[in-house]
Amino acid sequence: MQETLNYINENKLRFVDELFELLRIASISADPAYKNEVLLCADKVAEHLKNAGADNVEVCQTKGYPIVFGEKLIDKNLPTVLVYGHYDVQPPDPLELWRKPPFEPYIEKTELHPDGAIFARGSADDKGQFFMQIKAFEAMMKTNSLPCNIKFIFEGEEEVGSVSLGDFVNEFKEKLSCDCILISDTHIYSNEQPTVTTGLRGLSYVEVEVEGPNRDLHSGLYGGAVPNPIHILSRMIAKLIDEDGQITIDGFYDNVEDVSDADRADMNKLKDNPEEFKKSIGLNGVEGEAGYTTLERTSIRPTLDCNGIWGGYTGEGAKTVIPSKASAKISMRLVPYQTPEEITEKFTRYFEKIAPDNVRVKVTPHHGGMPYVLPTDTKEYLAAKSAMETAFGKEVLPYRGGGSIPITSMFEQVLGAKSVLMGFGLDSDAIHSPNEHYGLFNFYKGIESIPLFFENYSK
Repeated sequence: MQETLNYINENKLRFVDELFELLRIASISADPAYKNEVLLCADKVAEHLKNAGADNVEVCQTKGYPIVFGEKLIDKNLPTVLVYGHYDVQPPDPLELWRKPPFEPYIEKTELHPDGAIFARGSADDKGQFFMQIKAFEAMMKTNSLPCNIKFIFEGEEEVGSVSLGDFVNEFKEKLSCDCILISDTHIYSNEQPTVTTGLRGLSYVEVEVEGPNRDLHSGLYGGAVPNPIHILSRMIAKLIDEDGQITIDGFYDNVEDVSDADRADMNKLKDNPEEFKKSIGLNGVEGEAGYTTLERTSIRPTLDCNGIWGGYTGEGAKTVIPSKASAKISMRLVPYQTPEEITEKFTRYFEKIAPDNVRVKVTPHHGGMPYVLPTDTKEYLAAKSAMETAFGKEVLPYRGGGSIPITSMFEQVLGAKSVLMGFGLDSDAIHSPNEHYGLFNFYKGIESIPLFFENYSK
C-alpha cells in the first residue's frame, strides 16, 4: 500500500491537470444546446478509464445520454465493487455571479481551503469526486496492488433525474453484478471531522397551481371583489407548516423512522456549531422543527420547502392585474419508512382540502426518490471508516446527509448490494451554485482513502 501512496504523491499534479481537462467540458445535461459537450465528456471519461487500466470499456447508448462502463476482473473468488459516478453537471446560471468563467478551472486559496481549491462547475459535483476513483484505480494498477474486482458505471443524466439509469441497470444487472457499490458524490462534515455518510433522505417533488378568474383582471375594476390566486396560494403554503415547524399534512409523520436516543447522541457528537452555521449562510437566526438540533433537522427529520413561486406580472415596470393563476414548486425531503408515493398522495389530498371553494387547484407530481440508510455494523461501513481514519489520521464518525441520491435504493433493489457513500466534499463547496469549488486537500485525501477501502473491504 505504501507503494500505491507513493505513486499518488508523485503524480498528484498530473491528476489535477487531467481533471482540469474534464472540467473544461460543459457537460450540462439539462440543456439540449450542450448535447455535443455531454457526449464529448462521456468519450473522455472512457478514455481515462482505458488509460488507467480498465478492460472492456464501453460508451453504452441509452434513450438519453450514454453510460460509460469499464471493469477489471482479476479473480472470480474475490469480491467485486461497483463504482458509480456522474459526468454531467448543473447549469452554471447565474453567470454574472461567477468570479471567473465556470468552465475555465483555476485554483485559489480560501479560509476553509488554505492549500487551495479547484473552482469550476462540476469540481465537487461530481467530476472531481468520481475522478478520484479513476486515479485511485490507476495507482493500484500501476503498483500491482488491486485487491479485488472492480467495475465502473458513470452516467450523464444524474442532474436531470437519472432518466435512463434504471432501465440500464435492470437490463444489464448480470453485467453489473457486484458485492457492494462505492459512490463518491457526498460530503464530509469537515476536514477536521471526517465522516462516512450513512443515510440520505428521499424526495417528493410537486408543482401546484391555483386558478381563479378565467383571465387576468384589471386590479382597479375587480380588486377587492374577486379571489387573487397569488394571495390564496401564499396562504395555503403558509398553512403547510405550523409555528413549531411541524408539517400539517394529515398523516405526514405516520411512517417516520423513530431514531433512538443513543443514535441521536452519536449524531450530535459532530459538535454542531450554531453560530458558525448561521455565519456560513449569512443569517442571524435559524428555525425548524421544535425539539431537534440543526444536525437532526437536516438529516433524520422530514421537511417541506417551497422552491419557487410565480404568477401575474413580473416584468419591468408596472402592470396592474389580478392574475388568473399562481403556481409554486414544493419539495419534501423524506426519511426512512416514508415513500414518495405515499407522501405525494397525502400532500395532494391535504392541498385540495385546504383550498377555498372559489378557486381550482391542481397538483402535478414531478419526481421522487426513496431514502437510504447504511447500518454502521456492516462490513461496507467499517471498511470505509477504517480507510478514512488511516488517511486522515483522525476518528471518523457516521453522518446522515440531508440530500437525496435516489439511485442508491434502486441499486440495492435491483443488484442486491449496499452502497457506500464515501464522498470528500464539504457542504460549503457551493455545488449547484456560482463559484463551485473542491479543495485540493479533499481531492488528494479521496485518492489516498479509496485504495485503503478496497484493501479493507477485500479482507
